Parts: sequence; C-alpha cells; structure tokens
Amino acid sequence: MKLKEWKERVATAEFEKKLRPLYAEKAHRNAARYGALLDLYEKTFSSDDEITLFSAPGRTEIGGNHTDHERGCVLAASVDLDTIAAVSLTKDNKISILSEGYPMCTIDLEDMSVREEEINTTASLIRGVAARFASLGCKVGGFRAVVTSTVLPGSGLSSSAAFEVLIGNIINHLFFQDKADAVKIAQIGQYAENYYFGKPSGLMDQMASSVGNLITIDFEDPENPVVKKLKIDFEKTGLKLCIINCWASHADLTGEYAAVPIEEQKVAGYFGKQVLREVPKVDFMNAIPQLRKEFGDRAVLRCIHFYGDNDRVPQQVEALEKGETSRFLELVKESGRSSWMYLQNIVPLGANEHQEMAVALALCDELLQGKGAFRVHGGGFAGTCQAFVPKDMIDAFTERMDQLLGAGSCHVLNIRQIGGTVVG
Repeated sequence: MKLKEWKERVATAEFEKKLRPLYAEKAHRNAARYGALLDLYEKTFSSDDEITLFSAPGRTEIGGNHTDHERGCVLAASVDLDTIAAVSLTKDNKISILSEGYPMCTIDLEDMSVREEEINTTASLIRGVAARFASLGCKVGGFRAVVTSTVLPGSGLSSSAAFEVLIGNIINHLFFQDKADAVKIAQIGQYAENYYFGKPSGLMDQMASSVGNLITIDFEDPENPVVKKLKIDFEKTGLKLCIINCWASHADLTGEYAAVPIEEQKVAGYFGKQVLREVPKVDFMNAIPQLRKEFGDRAVLRCIHFYGDNDRVPQQVEALEKGETSRFLELVKESGRSSWMYLQNIVPLGANEHQEMAVALALCDELLQGKGAFRVHGGGFAGTCQAFVPKDMIDAFTERMDQLLGAGSCHVLNIRQIGGTVVG
C-alpha cells in the first residue's frame, strides 16, 4: 500500500480495531503513533513508496532471573510497549534505518562479516540479523525504514531484543516468505546480539518479544526450547503489572552482566559441563567447599540463586494456572530476595553513592506495605524493577512513585497477546 493510502487508513476506526490485540485499551493512542511514523517516513525518504508496517514488543521477565543463559526455565511476557517500523524495498543492496532521535544507520549487504568497529552499535544488530538469515538460504535485499519506539533504551524491557525481532520480521516477510517461525526469529536475534553486538545474552529476551503473550520457556535444549503459552487472563488476578524506572542506564555495564554467566559457567566447568543446568544440584552442594576456594564466594552464591530461581518458575506457572495468586506473589518475593542476596545484580561493583536500583526496590517495599510483590527486573544493576500492585492501590502507588523518583518513573503495562508481527 502506498504511503498516502496508509496515512488515510491509520486514521480509521477499522485500523484502530486491528490494533486492539496489540495494545488493548491503548489502541487509539497507538494508531496516532503509526500516523506520526508515516509522517517521519515521508519527511525522511519519500511520499510515493510502497509501505509495510511492522511491530515488535518489549518484554517483561516474570520468573527466572538470569536463568536462561544456564539453559534454565523462565516465565515471561510481551507487553504493550513496542518498536514499530515503516518499511519499503530498495534496489541498492543496502539497509538504511532511521530510528527516531538517532542518525541514519546504513549497512552494505556486500559485507555481512563481523566488524570490530560496530560492536555495541545498532549497525551490528542489523548486519548480524541479515547475515544469519543469509546463512539460512535467504536472499536478503535492500530496504529502507523509519523506526520509533516506546521501549526506552536501558529500561530493562529489552529494547535491543525488540529491535532485533523487528528486523527479523522485516527480513522474514520481505525476503524469506515468512518461513522462519517466531522461535527461529528469536534465535536469529540472539545470534546477532552474541556474535555481532558482542553481548553474551541468553535467549529469553528475544523469545518473549518474538513469541508474545504470557509464556514459559525451558531452555534445556537451546536449539529446541520448549515454549508454552499460558491460557491465563492476568487481569483476573486483581493485580496490575508495573515497571519502575530507577533512572540508571545500562550503558557501560556489559561487564557486570557478562560476569554472571562467566562465573556460573566456570563452576559448571569444574564438573566438566558447559552450564549449570547440566550439573545436579546435589553435586554442586557437596562441592561447595572446593568451589569457594577455586572460584570465590560470589560465584557460589550466584549458582545458589540459579538453582533456586530455576525451581521457582514451574511453581509460579502452577500457581497462576490454579488461580493461587497469593502463592504466585510469594514466589515473586522469593525471587527478588534471591536476586539481591545471592545473584547480587542490584548494585554495580564498587558503587556507593549511586544505588538507584536499590532505592527503587526499597520504595516498592515501603509503598506496598506487604501487599502485592516486587523484584529486580531483567538483567539488573540498572534499568527497572517490577511490581505487582493490587488494583485498588495502583493510582496511589503510581502517583507516589512518580513523586519520589521523578515524573514518568512508574509504567502500568498490559500483557500483549501477539509478539513480533506484520501490522499490514
């Protein structure tokens, strides 16, 4: 459809209805976002192009903190904050993407090798996704796009995974006849992040964004993860899901994140294994005196967290499926305590004056007064924390949190039914 036709369509009630599975009651305001996206495309490129629209959501991790890279279990969901794109084909064999607020990013498809100068850049993610599709037999061609996002960078909602899934959906649809399913697109995104961007992430972020809805994933076989969508209406729990921005950036923290799997996998290596999932807990516990001497106490504590949080995920799933909300909340609290005490992903090493995540968690504790639950969200150290707030407390909780941490700190989210997708 031509850009001019799209601009007329996004203003209709029909288009707003089409957006409801993505944004629920926020469909109207998001329809306006697509209108602004098309305006940006017209300003950047042309008003005569054939346009396709795409969306990839941010994700929230609900259970299993730092378990995915050890091939553990997670409970996660896509949310109604997303990254969207207006895209058109080109004949120059280049991918050019303008993300709102950033300079144009262009890569030449003649060279899809890893480039050292692109590590930790957007270009590396685009090149990595394109390269992986090419290795699968996809004849990736040129396209140009504009992108806008409500998944704020450094927010802990995985803006990078949403971007990877977005690019994956674009290439899959335009050049691969939609042959790659949601799981494969997630794996392609992880490949780009690991080998081109240079971050040794697990697969949870990309999987939750790509598959969508409330899902549990078992990564014991990383090539064939077991993904289960939960048939649960989260609204019936009487809780609202909140993400609280602690206003500390993830920038320059790659080393902190990388240290978690590195330390845990050194312990696994002691047993001749690659990851902790392959090491029976009883063997680990019996070897703790030797492990402390060889790898230090923090590594041992982080492994204790892994075993505990990995066991909690199926318990959380069971509690939700049985409607046992109180049990679910207690498990969330246990995960939060374990992350702080054992995993130690709240305060960056050596930080004294700036402990933003710790402050945000302390405020959740104070405001909830034993009700609901809260925990670190995602990678930790910076970004966001998560709170499950009783509906009758949500207005007061949001207002007070914004007063204490700054306007726009507390975001009330819905779980999105659909992952990465072609909007039209």
